[in-house]
Amino acid sequence: MPTVVATIWPKAEHRQAVVDVFRAVVPKVHEEDGCELYALHEADDRLVLVEQWTSGDALQAHLDGPTIVELNAGLNGRTERQADVVIMSPVPLGDPGKGVVVG
Repeated sequence: MPTVVATIWPKAEHRQAVVDVFRAVVPKVHEEDGCELYALHEADDRLVLVEQWTSGDALQAHLDGPTIVELNAGLNGRTERQADVVIMSPVPLGDPGKGVVVG
């Protein structure tokens, strides 16, 4: 079950527009096969997207699909730099309910 953490650094003047792009895309992603979690979080200087997919195939279908095209088009020119995207596998530790991100 892959987990993805993507960090996006919106330009200050485009922060709300970037959030609005996610606002439009997230409900569509939630309907994609295999999406268990697709949640946007914010800090002062960045947005962090946490995703969880049922399989690598489901993640790949998402990455190849129209929502990513829409997202990238909406972000174009509105970010400070390219997003930092990390795809990870869980390392269960401690309490099973607290040691793994579960959507």
